[in-house]
Amino acid sequence: MTTLLHKTLSFANNRAVRWLALLVLATALLVAPFTVYPLFLMNVFCFVLFASALNLVLGYAGLLSLGHAAFFGGAAYVTAHTAKAWDWPFEIAVLAGMCFAAILGLFMGLIGIKRYGIYFAMITLALAQMIYFLAVQMPFTNGEDGIQAIPRGTLLGLIDLSDIRAMYFVVLGFVILGMLLIWRCIHSPFGHILAAIRENEPRAVSLGLDVARYKLIAFVLSATLSGLAGSLKVLSFQLAALNNVSWHLSGEVVLMTLIGGLGTFVGPIIGSTFVVALEHFLATSGLPVSLVIGIIFMACVMLFRRGVWGETKARIAAMIEKPDSDRH
Repeated sequence: MTTLLHKTLSFANNRAVRWLALLVLATALLVAPFTVYPLFLMNVFCFVLFASALNLVLGYAGLLSLGHAAFFGGAAYVTAHTAKAWDWPFEIAVLAGMCFAAILGLFMGLIGIKRYGIYFAMITLALAQMIYFLAVQMPFTNGEDGIQAIPRGTLLGLIDLSDIRAMYFVVLGFVILGMLLIWRCIHSPFGHILAAIRENEPRAVSLGLDVARYKLIAFVLSATLSGLAGSLKVLSFQLAALNNVSWHLSGEVVLMTLIGGLGTFVGPIIGSTFVVALEHFLATSGLPVSLVIGIIFMACVMLFRRGVWGETKARIAAMIEKPDSDRH
């Protein structure tokens, strides 16, 4: 029985199976907008990218940021204003939101990157709250009313994004590009350096690494990708609202990452998909959303210390190693 299990698990790690899984996933994503409400799927995609961007600094660099909603929501407001008030095309409006998020990330990073632990988290939270109050007070944000009826425009002047399925595939394409960039970063020497900093920063410093510079680069990259997620979401829903810059959203995306599994590529995808789908279901169920999500989070922390995907990977690895040890 153990030999059969070992062969099955070894087969599951085969490259051919991975390609087959990717093929099945690609097919599902192509068919999905014709069977599931596309706007819901676009919301999932945006939060997948947002959670994965946060995981780049939290899971790989060990930096707990409680202010990532500032990048997400700030870029959303910039994109919304440039698309509606200035009539900028889709791609330029998205780029403007990303640039704003990158500049804001650089500013926040330069202030807080040399702080550690809870001090860094508190600095990011405080700065993000400043962005929230600016969003409340600035005239172009329209306060609690937000920016409504934002035009999606066209992509490169060719694809009419008022068609919700066309918008779905555009959002999917941008999210895939963002995820590929994250995957390349974490599997590069840069990603290995971030992991080394997370595990033992004093040793990384003793090896001559400019730790602050690497953490700042990761933070700015994470902020930029978070801005991309916010820009795509605001154009998908055609609404920029205050909930996109609130500290609750920063805590929620941390929750998504923890549920899925810190320091894994797949973990934030699982966590964000689960939380967004759960909130969508609970919104019409009459149940208290925050209470249910809190209970599920406590259960995940107790049962899956390394997150759902992290714990699954660890158990699969243990089951593969056990037959090998039995042979000896």
